[in-house]
Parts: sequence; C-alpha cells; structure tokens
Amino acid sequence: MNSTRKPEWLRIRPPSGERFTEIKETLRDHDLHTVCEEANCPNLGECWSGRDGPGTATFMLLGDRCSRGCNFCDVETGGMDPLDPDEPTNVAEAVAKIGLDYVVLTSVDRDDLAGQGASHFAETIRQIKERQPDILVEVLIPDFQGEEHLVRQIIEAEPDVIAHNVETVSRLQWPVRDRRASYEQSLSVLRQIEQESDIYTKTSLMLGVGEYHHEVYQTLRDLRSVGVDVVTLGQYLQPSRSHLEVAKFVHPHVFDTWERVAEEELEFLYCASGPMVRSSYRAGELFVKAHLRES
Repeated sequence: MNSTRKPEWLRIRPPSGERFTEIKETLRDHDLHTVCEEANCPNLGECWSGRDGPGTATFMLLGDRCSRGCNFCDVETGGMDPLDPDEPTNVAEAVAKIGLDYVVLTSVDRDDLAGQGASHFAETIRQIKERQPDILVEVLIPDFQGEEHLVRQIIEAEPDVIAHNVETVSRLQWPVRDRRASYEQSLSVLRQIEQESDIYTKTSLMLGVGEYHHEVYQTLRDLRSVGVDVVTLGQYLQPSRSHLEVAKFVHPHVFDTWERVAEEELEFLYCASGPMVRSSYRAGELFVKAHLRES
C-alpha cells in the first residue's frame, strides 16, 4: 500500500443533525468563529452533538486570521483585523444560549498586538464563568512568545484546563510549525502553568509528519517531566496541496500502543490517541475521566 494514500480507517462522516444546525445558526447570529470549522475538524458533528459525553464546541478568539504561518494549519495567515471588543460578551452569550456543558476557547496567534491578545482571552473566560459558574472551561492558548506575565493572565482567569500544543517532536518543530514557535518555548509555557497553579494541563501531538518512535517516546517523557496531565495524539492530514505533505498514515494499532504507554508507563491522567483524535476531541469527556482518576 502507498504510505501516503489515505487508508479506509480515515473515512469521515459529514456533520449533520438538529443539534449541529442549532449551534451553527447561533454562531452566525453572534458573528463568531470556531476552530472546529476554520480548521475543518473531522469530529465537528460528534463533539457538537455531545454524543457519549458533554456537548463541546471550540471557539476561536482574536479573529480568524493568524500572524504565524505553520505549515500544517488551515487557518489563514496575515491581514489580521483589530480585536472585536464585544467578542468576550458575544462568546459568553452564545455559550449560555447553546447550553454547552464544556467549552473550549482557543485563538489564532496575534504577535502583532501589544499583549498578544492575552487580556482579551482572559476576559472571555471570566465572562463565561460569570454567566455559568458551573460550566467547565478549557483553553488552548498560544505560546505568547514565552512571556510569563501573559501566560499568567490566563492562569489568573481560572479556567479548568489550560492546553498548549507542542504539535510535534523537537526535531520537526520546523518545518511543521512557524519559526517563531519552538519546542523549549512550548515546554516552558506548560511548566509555568504546572508550577503556578492547580489547573489541569494538556497538550497534543500530530503523528505522520516524519517522526520516529523514539522521538515520540522522548516527547511524552518531556511532557510528563513538566507536569502535563492529559495528552492527545492524532494523525496529521494535509489540508491542501500547499501544506506540509503527510509522511505516513499511522495505523490505529500504533495509536493504541501510545495510549497504553502514556497512561500505564508514563502515568498521564488520561490519553486520547487515534487517527481522528484532535486536540479538543471529546474534551469534556476527557476532563471528567481525568478528574475521576485523580480523585
């Protein structure tokens, strides 16, 4: 089999259903973006429906254009607009209207802004919590160029989970990620969260970009060494011909092995690992399971 021909286990069912339509209409009414849509996530319908777990949607803050140009990502680069001052309120109102149990907030990188949008991000967390004190909020944050005072703004807003993705192994940070990102910088962000709070930490790895098994293992060890609680692993899929090519389609059995290694040997609280898993895949369900295991 050609290693770069998409195998049968990567078939994607298009999203549908009443719940999917309801959420999509609410997002349009509030002029909001989700990374679920912008990044063409294959699990969009499943997560929005809340099947087998809390209903989850991932809102993308700070606009829909990014200041960085990572070679794996389908979000557009450049031409960023000024921040919408009403976005924190609009997101909080949409979350309340939809009735989500668990919300994920992420954002594009905004290196062009003073403060890189950290205070705007933190304000959105606070407004959601003010309206729904019992809702669980996960944030998937940029590296904020490793500036500790900006990461601290997110910590002080008190989300339930803070995620930051290393994306790939150390050797492949470039060409996978923008040159302004780095493995050590990402580890420093995760380390700071663990040292300065009791908030759960989480990260994600893509497989199939040219990594070796020993590099994945070392990455998992590095992540545990800085206190990461939850890790997800998924198959990289090329968004278009202009993006990074897939080096290999990794068999589901390999993902199963990494899940066992992460949980049983390296003692992550929880690991979701599979070809179609993405950073926010069933995020609410993972949080609940991780929390129960710890308690």
